[in-house]
Amino acid sequence: MNSARILRGAALLGLAFPTLYASALRLLFLRILARQRVGDLGPLLARLAPDVHFVFPGESSWAADLRGREAVEAWERRFLAAGLELEPREILVSGPPWNTKIALHFDDHLTSEAGERVYENRGVIFGTVAWGKLKDFIVYEDTQKLGPLDEYLDRTEAAA
Repeated sequence: MNSARILRGAALLGLAFPTLYASALRLLFLRILARQRVGDLGPLLARLAPDVHFVFPGESSWAADLRGREAVEAWERRFLAAGLELEPREILVSGPPWNTKIALHFDDHLTSEAGERVYENRGVIFGTVAWGKLKDFIVYEDTQKLGPLDEYLDRTEAAA
């Protein structure tokens, strides 16, 4: 079953059966994250509203306040190119299809080519979904850990 059919059904369910809608949306985001982990951003990009607003607070090179699919795609491609992996722990969904709040509790990490875990963090992504499109989202994680990650990535790029 494709994502569009899941969402159409989920939107109808949301009106009549909010718990089923939340479950369908949770499943959809788990599938999107699974595809992202193997380098496929297509499902995520398809769910972004054209005017999506993405915020990653902090002072690191990862800090961002972006608008639009193209800007978010560039940030996501950098995340994948760095080798970072995001593991979902829990997804909370609340609200009607036209104003759904979603929270993703996650762990993320980076493992070196030698198998050493060089970065670990955890956080929450909070966002708003309207009719199946991600309108805005913000990442909350320990930004203090990003300085050492930036240093590691700079060293590995310089060595390459």
